[in-house]
Amino acid sequence: MAKIAALTNTAEFSVTELSAALKRTVEDAYGHVRVRGEITGFRGPHASGHCYFSLKDEGAKIEAVIWKGVHGRMRFKPQEGLEVIATGKLTTYPGSSKYQIVIEALEPAGVGALMALMEERKAKLAAEGLFDAARKQLLPYLPEVIGVVTSPTGAVIRDILHRLADRFPRRVLVWPVRVQGEGSAEQVAAAIDGFNALPPDGAIPRPDLLIVARGGGSLEDLWSFNEEIVVRAAAASMIPLIAAVGHETDVTLIDFAADKRAPTPTAAAEMAVPVRAELFVEVTGLSRRMMLCWQRGQERRRTELRAAARALPAAADLLALPRQRLDNASTALPRALRASSHAHQRRFAQASAGLTLNVLRAQLALAGHRLDAAGERLSRCGRTALRQRRERFDALAARLQTATLANLQARRHHLAREQERLQRLSERSRRALTVAIQQQRARIHHAGQLLGALSYRGVLARGFALVRDENGAALPTAASIAPGARLMLEFADGRIGAIAEGEPSARGVQPQTTAEPQAKPVRSAPAKRAAKSSDQGSLF
Repeated sequence: MAKIAALTNTAEFSVTELSAALKRTVEDAYGHVRVRGEITGFRGPHASGHCYFSLKDEGAKIEAVIWKGVHGRMRFKPQEGLEVIATGKLTTYPGSSKYQIVIEALEPAGVGALMALMEERKAKLAAEGLFDAARKQLLPYLPEVIGVVTSPTGAVIRDILHRLADRFPRRVLVWPVRVQGEGSAEQVAAAIDGFNALPPDGAIPRPDLLIVARGGGSLEDLWSFNEEIVVRAAAASMIPLIAAVGHETDVTLIDFAADKRAPTPTAAAEMAVPVRAELFVEVTGLSRRMMLCWQRGQERRRTELRAAARALPAAADLLALPRQRLDNASTALPRALRASSHAHQRRFAQASAGLTLNVLRAQLALAGHRLDAAGERLSRCGRTALRQRRERFDALAARLQTATLANLQARRHHLAREQERLQRLSERSRRALTVAIQQQRARIHHAGQLLGALSYRGVLARGFALVRDENGAALPTAASIAPGARLMLEFADGRIGAIAEGEPSARGVQPQTTAEPQAKPVRSAPAKRAAKSSDQGSLF
């Protein structure tokens, strides 16, 4: 009987309450964990933007989820079959009675995974043609402005500036970026795009050459320069770009997309500009050779001029024949003028003889006939052109009317389809609202049941009583009750007053009080039963 009573007094849980208790237990015990395993079942982000997949090893598998906001901020994205180290917290999903890890950060498990990911990304970008040699540009021989994308606090920028000052000082624009860690890839890509977006004649000059530089480091440190956003920005740069990332043995994907790869940042500065002293020597030598060539040319022309001068005849010999021809022409000129005047006079007389009044009238009549014929032809052409234009206009009007009717019919069909779609959507919204209201009512009902299970009135209903003082405050122990104190006993069905007697014993049992009929107050039967059962203590 005692065993049956114990089982009867065991608290009952609903399925929701038990699932919530298990959820709190798992989250409190495993609030923040790091799990290593292989990604399986990953098919890309869900339509909602969340990612659902599993992590497995040789002996077990755990469900995993990445929320949409976390997935958008991740530098390393999940891929099927990749071994990773996931950081997050464990929780449960009551809808299917399973536990899962909510991932907050994801990183590849070791250098081998990074190399595999790098090779896969390299093959993908190469297939798109970003590494083709035909896309690469020639570097300018002597750029006026050089843009450098690197960290402003590292030794790389000092090495580049020092090397440029030694070889050929040029104007340098530095775009400060982070070259390692979260957000570094986005900053490097934004710097390359920003230099390309500068106007050629703006307040800030547009660079003729770009250098993307960083010092050496491990593969994880240089991973920002393997990101797609950086590689695509380098390939799309219209300004020639030199990649100088890491040491000579370090290889990143930006090296394949850049127009030129430098083994070190110092070597990039050497590729950017020539040596000024060597240019001075070369220019001096070229100027000396040009002067010698000019002098030899002048001497050769002077010699040729002297030889040509010796071969030319004297000026008197050259002018003798023209002078004689001039004298003959001046002698024959008066006779030729008189003969030309007589010939023109005869031609004028012949022409004036034909210009009589009858001839002029005949010419005017002929011109009038020609004018009337041309007017008739013009009128017929005008009527023909007008008729053709009217026929064309009628055809266009008929086509326009047909097109208008067809468009109106299409718009009516479209409006009918939209009205049907609106009706379907409104019906779906009403059903969704009904389901949501039912779910909220179920939650409120479950919460009310949980509140009733946790309320102290359920304890009072099983035969217990709550002891309060005259101010209504709960009294948890017998030691807090003074002799003669006025008490208030609360049962499941009401409250009654009582007065405390005697002193509390060490075990919390009331000692027997001395019988004093004259001073003993009168108590009701329920109060006596409450005093006898006060050794049970209080749940509060």
